[in-house]
Amino acid sequence: MKTSLLQSLAVLLVVSMGISRSFGQETRPVRNIVLVHGAFVDGSGWQGIFDILTRQGYKVAVTQHALLSYEDDVKAVNRIIDQQDGPCILVGHSYGGAVITKAGNNAKVKGLVYLAAHAPDEGESEAENGKKYPSAYKSLIKGKDGFDYIDPAKFPDDFAGGVPAQQARFMAISQPPTADSIFHAIIRNPAWKTKPVWYMVAKADKIINPDLERLYAKRANAQKTVEIEGASHCVFMTHPKEAADLIIAASKGSR
Repeated sequence: MKTSLLQSLAVLLVVSMGISRSFGQETRPVRNIVLVHGAFVDGSGWQGIFDILTRQGYKVAVTQHALLSYEDDVKAVNRIIDQQDGPCILVGHSYGGAVITKAGNNAKVKGLVYLAAHAPDEGESEAENGKKYPSAYKSLIKGKDGFDYIDPAKFPDDFAGGVPAQQARFMAISQPPTADSIFHAIIRNPAWKTKPVWYMVAKADKIINPDLERLYAKRANAQKTVEIEGASHCVFMTHPKEAADLIIAASKGSR
């Protein structure tokens, strides 16, 4: 009788420890972060956010997609997601928001963070949404070869307001050519309908109308929406602490 009781207690102890351990795993913040850049830039703009997050123990990956095809960019981002050793938070800036809206359906993605980014709905494209909420900038150059640029002379003010002048000028002359077709990609099965969302609005954005950003945040039922006063489209570069704080909130809210 005593032996049977001791065996039963031992089983209960093991089960209890297992439940406790499982519960602990479920409640840990997501530690993997994948950063997805937008059009006319590359992954180097994430340096400030990368530094903050890695100092706090996060494992951060930065995608480098080619901006030649929407579908290829989604595949490139999924390739990085698949390399993660566990669940991740997916972060997109600008056109990168359209990319994470589809790539976010990957089972490893537990939360989505949009930083001055597009979050189109089913059947929408960011180009059509931009017509409904016109942008302030007039510096887009559409090449005859199907690739778009931002006028380098106007890039620092229109795109990179608040970025140090020398850095903004370098960004202007090193901007990657971007296929015009990616802005017209029709979104299917947007991930924000099933994954939690956090959103940052850049209140002085000239590339995406801030009212369109607010629409995206509200429509996606963002867990938290942060508006940054005076911030340009490059809010992810000019306000890395605020952006990192929002990403950390997402990591804790997507346990």
